[in-house]
Amino acid sequence: MTRTDTSAADGAKEAAGRAAAALVEPGMRVGLGTGSTVHWTIVALGERTAELGLTCVATSQRTHDLATGLGLRVVTPDEAGHLDITIDGADEVDGAANLTKGGGGAHTREKIVAAMADRFVVVVDSTKLVGRLGPFGTPLEVLDFAPAVVAHAVEALGAGRVEVSEQRSDNGNVLLRAYFGPIEEPAALAASLAAVAGIVEHGIFLGTTVDDVFVADVAGVRRLAGGRPR
Repeated sequence: MTRTDTSAADGAKEAAGRAAAALVEPGMRVGLGTGSTVHWTIVALGERTAELGLTCVATSQRTHDLATGLGLRVVTPDEAGHLDITIDGADEVDGAANLTKGGGGAHTREKIVAAMADRFVVVVDSTKLVGRLGPFGTPLEVLDFAPAVVAHAVEALGAGRVEVSEQRSDNGNVLLRAYFGPIEEPAALAASLAAVAGIVEHGIFLGTTVDDVFVADVAGVRRLAGGRPR
């Protein structure tokens, strides 16, 4: 990727992140995701801290540090109780708004915070759009007790390979990434992964939980409807 291409991609991420931030209204309780695009959502909200008076929940230590450094008030999920909106990124988005998340290892916390919100909004640049989930791999957070046993069980579900990350999750658990190839039925695979003993959480977020997707490229930002029933 050339410097010009990199600059354009970074500009698209900023545009998508800031577009989603415009949905946030004063006094809201906001879930803050993790990643390079939602970074700009947090920056945009930080620029309006005094005006908005938000209560935020962070999905990772990195997000917590960024948000508090910008003056945003961050509390635990239990303190917040429920959220008006959660804004997060994704590593892949298919045509039904199914997501692959967890490239940063925060997908367990991201899934909790997304489920807490009345509205779940995803921000991405156009490179994250795919015909079917799968090329990125499916992140898995796994208990430290028997990661190899879990990996074998995941291979039995059809994964061609399972890689172990050197990184740990903020929860202290092992992170794996499973490669299934193009995922024909995300809901079925999600259910199968959820049934594997030792998997804390997988990185498939079904489109039925997503309200809106903001997609940015050099031409601007477009807003796509998610798959949540309306």
